[in-house]
Amino acid sequence: MSPTQGSEIERLIQLLARLPGLGPRSARRAALHLIKKKGVLMVPLADAIANAVEAVGECEICGNIDTANPCAICADPRRDRETIIVVEDVSDLWALERAATTNAVYHVLGGTLSPLDGIGPDDLSIAQLVNRVAGGSVKELILAVNATVEGQTTAHYITEQLSGSAVSVSRLAHGVPVGGELDYLDEGTLSAAMRARTKF
Repeated sequence: MSPTQGSEIERLIQLLARLPGLGPRSARRAALHLIKKKGVLMVPLADAIANAVEAVGECEICGNIDTANPCAICADPRRDRETIIVVEDVSDLWALERAATTNAVYHVLGGTLSPLDGIGPDDLSIAQLVNRVAGGSVKELILAVNATVEGQTTAHYITEQLSGSAVSVSRLAHGVPVGGELDYLDEGTLSAAMRARTKF
C-alpha cells in the first residue's frame, strides 16, 4: 500500500500518470521533483495551467489550439490560403511548423477513421474540410496524415469526398516511414517529404 494513497500527493501522481509518456514510476518521480521545487516550479506550473484553462481554445477555422480565435496561423495575412495541409492532430501541425516547410494554412482532423474503435467520419472534422474546399479559393489539398492503415484509409475517404471538386489533392512523399508519426520525425525528413509530395 502506498504511504501517500488517498492524499493530495497520490492524486497528483495519478493525474501525472495520465500524461503521454509517463507511467506510474515516472509520475512518482515527476511529482516528487515538483514537490521538492514547489516554489520555483510547482507554483508557476499551477498558475500556467490555470491560465491555459482560461485562455487556450480551439481555432474555429482549422482546429489548431491557440489563445486567439482564429489562431495566429489562420489570422496571418501572409499565409497561402489556396493550399490547405490536412493533419491528424495539432502535434502534427506543430511538427510541420517547426520544420518551416510551407506557408500554407492547415486543417486538423482530430484523428483518423477507425471503425474498430468506433471512429467514423462524423467524429472528425471532415465535413468542415469539405466546406472549406467548397468555398472555391482552395487550389491544393496536401494530405499530411500519418503513414498508418488508419491514416491512409482517412486519406482515401477525404479524396472520395472531394472527387467532384477541382481541387488538386496530393500527399506527402513516401520518405515518411510506414507506421511513422509526424510528431516523431526530424525536420530534415519532413522537409524532404513535403518537397517530394505526390498526387494521391
